[in-house]
Amino acid sequence: MPEKQKINLLWFGNNLRIRDNESLFNVMQEHLPFLAVYIFDKTFFHSTQLSFKKIGKFRAQFLLQTVSDLENNLKEKKIPFLKKLGKTKDVFKQISKGFEVEKIFCQREWTKEEIELENQIKTIFPDVQWVKSYSQLLFEPDFIKERLDKIPLLFTTFRQKIEEDFKIRNEFNDEHLVYNKSILNLKINSDDITLKTLGFDDFEMHQFSAFPFSGGETEGLQRLNHYFFKTRNLGCYKETRNGLIDKDYSSKFSAWLANGSLSAVTIFHEIKKYEDEFGSNESTYWLIFELLWRDFFKFTSMQFRDKIFQQNGISERKYEWKYDQNLINRWIKGETDSDFINANMLEIKNTGWMSNRGRQNVASYFCKILKQDWRMGAAYFEEMLIDYDVHSNYGNWMYLAGVGNDPRSRTFNVEKQAKQYDSDRKFRNLWLK
Repeated sequence: MPEKQKINLLWFGNNLRIRDNESLFNVMQEHLPFLAVYIFDKTFFHSTQLSFKKIGKFRAQFLLQTVSDLENNLKEKKIPFLKKLGKTKDVFKQISKGFEVEKIFCQREWTKEEIELENQIKTIFPDVQWVKSYSQLLFEPDFIKERLDKIPLLFTTFRQKIEEDFKIRNEFNDEHLVYNKSILNLKINSDDITLKTLGFDDFEMHQFSAFPFSGGETEGLQRLNHYFFKTRNLGCYKETRNGLIDKDYSSKFSAWLANGSLSAVTIFHEIKKYEDEFGSNESTYWLIFELLWRDFFKFTSMQFRDKIFQQNGISERKYEWKYDQNLINRWIKGETDSDFINANMLEIKNTGWMSNRGRQNVASYFCKILKQDWRMGAAYFEEMLIDYDVHSNYGNWMYLAGVGNDPRSRTFNVEKQAKQYDSDRKFRNLWLK
């Protein structure tokens, strides 16, 4: 038998970018050739939880666009890329037949499903060295450990402890790195993957979508440039961020952040560039404040692990949740007693997007007025949202259900909120025709 070629693997997960990609930067420094891999895991696309799919058509389409953009960007750097539809374990088995893998470079994950996937791969490559990076975070864990013994329950405490005189690492710069390793003799071909092969019908983007964007790093960076430097909308972000209609009321970075086609570190440094050019104000600070919230939920889930998926959450506070499928269906279809809730629920159903203001209101209504188990709502959001991120989704739902990072158990006054944020009824009229 011919000797297997020694290689490294760059396993892409939620870090689907070239710019500021620590794993890519690290694997490029190695002497061995490497293969970049992304797997659309069949198990994930076919499984359900609490009767909802793990991923719906909106995020599936955004992911397809993202991986296609990544493929083009890697091709420009002449980096071999394998894109497969199948079970992760089976794809890695195929790779093991053709190559001797020395190291696997990937983004570090710590939630249940991601750990299970890694463990499956470890059975195929028991001796491989794993090189993991915390590239989904703004702050490096060591910096957080210096400031905090443990992650506090309150965001304000977290923010105050780390906000003073903090430093953010520089971006990983791969521009001078060129892939000039020996060519791989790939016996495995990439798959042609479409919405249909993932189990969805093709669809057109809804005309009223407040998120009319495509997936991928290229579009994410264009959006950043548009929002910061072309329109200077960043300068009034704090005033407009509670908007409900159109694309520019908020940055809309969350979807690219969620699958890692934009990094939080890149956004931070671009905010600083904007401030150097146009000056800082409350709005520029507020976008950094939102990035802090994102990291807070990630560090919270890192500390509490699977507790973020349990009914009593991280606070272990017990509530008498009910289960009424009829009420849940009415909430999903936008047929509740509140027109403001209904408009928001029709928006997510038709576009895969909902404003931050809307999300807080519909989640509070689901948990506090309808008294339904918050995990059902979180699972529905997981299926529907283009910008679903496990840490932020479950963190926010726990928070609004009263079992998360807020010791107070608050209920949003939906009528008051509607009056405040949709006083001209423009948003409701848009969706409740």
